[in-house]
Amino acid sequence: MVVYGNTQGISKKTVSGLEKIYRRKVQPTRIISQELARYLTEQSSEINRQLGVLITRAGTISHVIIGDSNSIFLPDLQHSYPLGKKYLRGLRFVHTHLKNEPLTNDDLTDLALLRFDYIAAIGVKDNLPDRFYAAHLTAQTGDKPYEINPAANFYNDTIDFLADVGAIEEEMGRQRPEAADTNGEKAIIISVSQGQKHEMEESLDELQELCAASGIAVVDRVIQRPKTINPRYLLGAGRLRELIIDALGKGASLLVFNENLSPSQTLAVAELTEIKVIDRTALILDIFARRAMSRDGKVQVELAQLKYRLPRLTGKGTAMSRLTGGIGGRGPGEMKLEIDRRRVRDRINILEKELIKLSKARVQRRARRSSSTLPIVSIVGYTNAGKSTLLNNLTESAAFVEDKMFATLDTSTRRLRFPQERDVIITDTVGFIKDLPRDLITAFKATLEELEDADTLLHLVDASNPRFDQHIESVENILKDLMIDDKPTLLVFNKTDKIPEDEIEGFITRYGAVGISAINPATFGPLIEALKERVFFRHPDNLHEEAEPVSGV
Repeated sequence: MVVYGNTQGISKKTVSGLEKIYRRKVQPTRIISQELARYLTEQSSEINRQLGVLITRAGTISHVIIGDSNSIFLPDLQHSYPLGKKYLRGLRFVHTHLKNEPLTNDDLTDLALLRFDYIAAIGVKDNLPDRFYAAHLTAQTGDKPYEINPAANFYNDTIDFLADVGAIEEEMGRQRPEAADTNGEKAIIISVSQGQKHEMEESLDELQELCAASGIAVVDRVIQRPKTINPRYLLGAGRLRELIIDALGKGASLLVFNENLSPSQTLAVAELTEIKVIDRTALILDIFARRAMSRDGKVQVELAQLKYRLPRLTGKGTAMSRLTGGIGGRGPGEMKLEIDRRRVRDRINILEKELIKLSKARVQRRARRSSSTLPIVSIVGYTNAGKSTLLNNLTESAAFVEDKMFATLDTSTRRLRFPQERDVIITDTVGFIKDLPRDLITAFKATLEELEDADTLLHLVDASNPRFDQHIESVENILKDLMIDDKPTLLVFNKTDKIPEDEIEGFITRYGAVGISAINPATFGPLIEALKERVFFRHPDNLHEEAEPVSGV
């Protein structure tokens, strides 16, 4: 058993006496026993420092802590007493106040951030307990998610601790039943930007859709438009603490930032809370990891994840978890952080080599397709635009379809029969998204090379999405990055069944596009004619051939 905090300048005898506190036990119905309180105030007066104890609900002492004359620094509790999905941590924190003063703002912040059952301060007067100050959390969220008990004489304290805590948790269960739901993650999504508010709202809408695709329930949305972006936390430290307290009160287990966080920002925010902290890129990578089915897809996603995580690996920097021996390995050894980083780099090298092998096999398949002289049409578009549904209904196939972002990642290739025994090869690629993570573009570059062989790109757009014009721009930017934006492209508006007919006609006229509903093959006529014009009628010998219905459409 160790005494936590600053023990410098404290005699061995005093430290030894404080270590013996661990042998004591407090009656579970009391916040603290009178005997233990008297001992703490006596020792606190003698060394002129605050002393504190953390007590479990069973009444055992889990931590003894030494502070300074005005404050006390709490140790890390997330490993020994993790909060998890519980309402309260299961610990009460009792400490001394040398000036007999009430609970401070720091005390109340610790109560809210660390989710203690109770926090109490024992005022010291003439080396003995005097005033008793206590506070506990409530089921309410907001600026003050706690209730401060009236100050009382320590010896007149009548709080029934277990009964109080039981009532608090029962009320929390009634007010926020979703907080106890263990099925999936609960998140607060956050956007911190100096952009226009409506743009931030639209971007958060998309982030919420991404959360849904990853099985995350969004319990709140936060928009911050600061005058200056905080380089450490994005938003101010005080506002961030408020946000974390609110998240804990609402049962959230995840903070999702819409902006991409630097490794240092991710670490800085994570140091303030036990709640997991991720950004938009990490969320997209998680979705890709869930949806990758083929060997190609799994390798590409793992490679992107490792490249994202490598600069975010952190360690204590001084503790060595193991030594590496042998020639060239003798001496102080490697720190665990360095070993972890080396292992990640080794794994990245292995995956990159495997990706090269898979790419060679893909090149061979593409060469065989090219030698067949069949025209190739590649479907591209924003995620969840309906590409797989269109492929299925055009070719009477059964590729996986789901109304979620990035439902399918693997490239699908089918043969489409046109009239007069003419065929084309049609491929469906991974969906695009605004600000697609650079590591993902790099990892999926081999897959996206399929687009280079396309004779025509079919750019599918979800016309029912109010942000479809931004989606068009995002897709065009990615095609430009891949240097294939000069290919013949047919713009097709999908989901026309979800918007008024006159509205879709306006879109078609304005963009020079074709309108369809991918779930209704009866609407494919204009699309087939447009494809035929681009694929088959580009040669003079074909200009006067008669059109016939497409087989299976």
